[in-house]
Amino acid sequence: MSSEQPTDEPVYDDRVYRSPMATVSGVAMLALLAWLCGDTVVRGSGNAPWIAVAVALCLAPLIVAFTIRPAVFANADRMRVRNPFRTIELPWGAVDTVRARFSAEVVAEGAKYQLWSIPVSLRERKRVNRVKNGRPSRLGGIMGRSMTAPGEGAQQPGDAAPRAAADQNVEELRELHERGASRPGAQGTVKVAWSYEILVPSVIGALLLIVLLATG
Repeated sequence: MSSEQPTDEPVYDDRVYRSPMATVSGVAMLALLAWLCGDTVVRGSGNAPWIAVAVALCLAPLIVAFTIRPAVFANADRMRVRNPFRTIELPWGAVDTVRARFSAEVVAEGAKYQLWSIPVSLRERKRVNRVKNGRPSRLGGIMGRSMTAPGEGAQQPGDAAPRAAADQNVEELRELHERGASRPGAQGTVKVAWSYEILVPSVIGALLLIVLLATG
């Protein structure tokens, strides 16, 4: 007799959603902070080096929190949302919906959690809608005529409808949710954990900075 076949699809590696622009900006800001504070530590006198250390200790985790840290990890069973100060683990069975309005968010167990790593650009949506509807370009409007031939640029039958990046990412997460919500491994409750590795250094740096400024 043949062995019983598994009923569930295999769980593959997580899909990762993050903002490349935010990551690049975060690295640039960290480099600038390291240069300014490092120069003060080396060349400063009096309390200046200590103030520079406190500023770096306070600001560096915050820069990481809002630029490099945010990400969404999703697989067949669950999604894990890594926001600036919290990490939320959401089994697909506990998720009600994933949507993108003015911001991308997931609704689960009556609570809403924003997806920081999937920013919604209203400008990009308008640009995509113009392309989808075959409207003339901005340059063409200024010149008083369309830059394309009649019908050129309009969506043709069978063509995939263009979408903004955030809407496309949210649609992929919705598909994972629909496929995985009934899986045995996708059941459970939402778990929220605070990111103390971000909060603790920032608080210590802020307190140290307050003490140094107060004592002169």
